[in-house]
Amino acid sequence: MFWLLFLLIACAAAVVSSARLCSAAVAAAREPEGAGAGRRLSLYEVAFLSGGPQRVGDLALVAMDRQRRLLLAHTGWVTVVDPEGRNELERSVIAAIGPRGQSPVPPVRAALAAAAPVRALADRLVAAGLAVPAAARTNVAAAVRQVWAATGLVLLMGVAALLIVEPDSGRGQAAAWFALPLLLTLGCLAIAHAEAHPYTRWASPAGQRLLGRIEAPRPARRVGGQSGDGDGDGDGRGGGDGRGGGEHAMLVALALHGASALPDPELRSAFKAHWGH
Repeated sequence: MFWLLFLLIACAAAVVSSARLCSAAVAAAREPEGAGAGRRLSLYEVAFLSGGPQRVGDLALVAMDRQRRLLLAHTGWVTVVDPEGRNELERSVIAAIGPRGQSPVPPVRAALAAAAPVRALADRLVAAGLAVPAAARTNVAAAVRQVWAATGLVLLMGVAALLIVEPDSGRGQAAAWFALPLLLTLGCLAIAHAEAHPYTRWASPAGQRLLGRIEAPRPARRVGGQSGDGDGDGDGRGGGDGRGGGEHAMLVALALHGASALPDPELRSAFKAHWGH
């Protein structure tokens, strides 16, 4: 009956790790009463809740590029055209590019993700109950890793127990007992994937509800240097009229879905080739 010690170890690991995961998931899903009620999200708030700090930086870069105040090249470099930022975030963009006025995009993107205006935006969304605090996301991720480790330990203890149990002494019964903690850990992982995983990214349940109400417009895809609906601006760099609904649709799609939603093939190529998308 020495294998019972292995069973106790497996059960303890399964119960402790599963309890921690449940506690972390509940904490991540907790929101203030009335969070998000009557709230309209700004474009940068949509970007943060959908993709985090990096998405906010991407949106700022593309928005300034569309206004001809930056130049994003398909080679993965960004160049300052207008050195006067109109707000704190734009000034952070220009500062991240540096005094030479030109820089590869990856370090600019990394600097923007940690910039003070982006951190302030995150703090406001967390205070409003729309974003998950960083500590809660970290706790859920750590708890999931612990449950995976407990699953491995259960399997290891089960194999060790079966090796010391004589075939005629009830290996089947021992295996059945080890199936219980294994089912517990696997069940918790399945539930976490279905329920907790979206909240461990950026948006809280209230933030997820607000994002779900946004209908992303579909910007026209450019074909041969012109927008798909034929109203390009003539220089081959944008759909729509350059400042109207086409540009707004593109920025909303970028905020919600990332670089893959950009209609401009040069921008998509720059993001895909140089920004890790």
